[in-house]
Amino acid sequence: MQTFGKFSTNFDIEYLTEQYIYIQESDEIIDIAQLEDMLKNRRKTVAGTIFLYNPTIAPVGYNTNTKLVSQGFVFDNKFHELNFDNNCNVFSSAIKNGYRGKLIEIKYLFNINRPDIEPTPILEEFDKDLGGYNSNQLTRYDRELNYQDYLNIRLTGKFVFFGSGNKYDKHHKNIIAYARNLSAQATKLGKEVAFMYDNNYDAKESQEIAYFLPPVATGKLKDVRANAFKKAFATFPPSIIKVS
Repeated sequence: MQTFGKFSTNFDIEYLTEQYIYIQESDEIIDIAQLEDMLKNRRKTVAGTIFLYNPTIAPVGYNTNTKLVSQGFVFDNKFHELNFDNNCNVFSSAIKNGYRGKLIEIKYLFNINRPDIEPTPILEEFDKDLGGYNSNQLTRYDRELNYQDYLNIRLTGKFVFFGSGNKYDKHHKNIIAYARNLSAQATKLGKEVAFMYDNNYDAKESQEIAYFLPPVATGKLKDVRANAFKKAFATFPPSIIKVS
């Protein structure tokens, strides 16, 4: 598997604005030019979308220990091959048959490229931003670079798999509504919506409240969650899976 992304920056804040993973047919490696050729015919080459919470990832040759700008990275609005993060490690072992030779787009609730934003005061700012997002009010974080315009979102491929999270603070009502709206819009656009859930809610309730377990966990849940994700992607399109 390979992964590629585009980065942007505004007011010293760095965002990952586009990302794709490529599931190889065998052991072939594609370059940026081949990726861009595939994206010219995305209706045939992009199988679907995986939604996650936020990125912490760097181009090959760079790291996530400090901001990319401090490492000399040039924000050129071009694709760069990326190092694997924890999500990519799970994806590379889980997504195989039925997806080979295809791209999968990776989207995020929040595109800000930094670790540990949950829980932090940043979420208070996100919640405030989202409260005025649809009324064209000014936002603290770049409205185009950080957030998904769910009413005008482009979703290519047959499915959307949501692994965008399940631990939202109840007082962050705008964030919860934002996650729910993205799921509802994917359904409205005719995409097969899949996700993982557990004993806290049934599948219908989980989709209604945007309770979508992320593929990466720690401790005793690490292997359980990774195995459930692999089971979800054992089919094409991926399946709704209860994690037990």
